[in-house]
Amino acid sequence: MLRRWLGLLYVQVLIAIVLGVLVGAFYPSTGAALKPLGDAFVKLIKLIIAPVVFCTVVHGIASVRDASKVGRVGLKAILYFEVVSTFALALGLIVAKVFHTGAGFNIDPAQLDAKAIQGFAQKAQSDSVVAHLMAIIPDSFFSPFVSGDLLQVLLLAVLTGFAINALPERAREATAHVVDRMAAVFFGIVRIVVQAAPVGAFGAMAFTIGAYGIGSLLRLGELVATFYLTSVLFVVVVLGIIARFCGFSILRFLNYIREELLIVLGTSSSESVLPQLMRKLERLGCSPNVVGLTVPLGYSFNLDGTNIYMTLATMFLAYATNTELTLGQELTILLVAMLTSKGASGVTGAGFITLAATLSVIPDIPIQALAVLIGIDKFMSECRALTNLCGNGVACVAVSRWEGELDSQRLRAELAAGPSSHVLEDAVPATGGARRAAE
Repeated sequence: MLRRWLGLLYVQVLIAIVLGVLVGAFYPSTGAALKPLGDAFVKLIKLIIAPVVFCTVVHGIASVRDASKVGRVGLKAILYFEVVSTFALALGLIVAKVFHTGAGFNIDPAQLDAKAIQGFAQKAQSDSVVAHLMAIIPDSFFSPFVSGDLLQVLLLAVLTGFAINALPERAREATAHVVDRMAAVFFGIVRIVVQAAPVGAFGAMAFTIGAYGIGSLLRLGELVATFYLTSVLFVVVVLGIIARFCGFSILRFLNYIREELLIVLGTSSSESVLPQLMRKLERLGCSPNVVGLTVPLGYSFNLDGTNIYMTLATMFLAYATNTELTLGQELTILLVAMLTSKGASGVTGAGFITLAATLSVIPDIPIQALAVLIGIDKFMSECRALTNLCGNGVACVAVSRWEGELDSQRLRAELAAGPSSHVLEDAVPATGGARRAAE
């Protein structure tokens, strides 16, 4: 029994996280030196995310003969993302104002090390709204696969999918079949890479604790605790209401994706479980076509955790530096954050860059104050990734129900039964032919 229990991937990840914390706490130098283990796992996952998303979206569009249906699903998903993201942004802002998070710190930005955030500031300044929109268009067809820019990959996938959809029926089916087989290959790679999740989680947690120390968490514990509590509130209340409307319990859903949550906790990357999440959503009764469009789209447009972080952290820095903001400036923060959060990757550090981009339009808040958050950003990145993952899972179920392509009976049965013991099966692709090949 114990041997079978230890053979479960999520148990191995949980054990690896605990061991990583212990190594980082008692042997800081050793823990800090283990950073390459976590980085290597995330890089291996990022290596295949772009082709997985491309093949999945292309197949999803090409397999639907009615092009208007693709557009309808996409528009519904975007509308859902914008509404829920606005709730996340507003919640972060409201919580910060109610609790005055950061008040009393009396930080003098002139005494901070501006060099520590120079790279982030330069990146943010280069990301004007126009530049941000223009960046969606890649330099070449293959450049997004090199850079890993998911927004650009989505654009190429949509164009390719509609181009295949416009082909004569025989050519369309043949081309879609080729894409489906390519997806089988990439998901096969996922099945191999995901087995290294415990090693990646161990290295990432050991480095975090060894390099920054538990003290870095305690020094700014107020912000960290407020962020975690706000994220929990968002998941339980906002996503919980959406889940109840769709006919399921958010707590049962969280239990169903517990393996993915633990992997994300260890790696601080929501992208590390994208294939497994897509597979599980199909098993919950969501339409494969909706899953293939909504989930990849959500990884660029539905970043609830990042949204909460941006407004909460912005207000924290305002209070911490004794900067008074007008109602107009607070509304500006909301509007700008809605733009800067789009396309932010699920990998550690992206949230910090988008925060710098948001601050760049509110000059009253000194951007060098970002240096205060560098030591704890790694701790908060895990919560951002976890919240993003939960938000995208619920979004897919909600859009499937909205589209009338959700098997509610299967959803309730799967959630009642709980997650599968064979975790690696969740790395099987969402596309039909690839699934048959793996079986």
